[in-house]
Amino acid sequence: QVQLVESGGGLVQAGTSLTLSCVASGRTIRRYGMGWFRQAPGKEREFVASINWNGQYAVYGDSVKGRFTISADSGKNTVYLQMTGLKPEDTAVYYCAGTVASYSRHRWDYEHWGQGTQVTVSS
Repeated sequence: QVQLVESGGGLVQAGTSLTLSCVASGRTIRRYGMGWFRQAPGKEREFVASINWNGQYAVYGDSVKGRFTISADSGKNTVYLQMTGLKPEDTAVYYCAGTVASYSRHRWDYEHWGQGTQVTVSS
């Protein structure tokens, strides 16, 4: 079993940057694909980014491509989401997730989820 804990959320102004962290415990993130999703009030959970266990492959949602970067440090069992050029529409609860698949855009492929961290971007 893998436990995931996100941190780094907060209230920021549009145009600024923020980095989220997700620490995994219970098992190493090696051999897991890791992903970030987000959910705004009244909306479905949206794919943000995913990376395979050795960091060789990463995929991004269209709305964040070019602004967000996912990375993983298997030595620290931690996955990061670096967010730049934040917009008010990026406001959401951000969730870290783990999958035994290499990486995936689909939330139903993920077996492990964190509790989420709130990101609020003011205009």
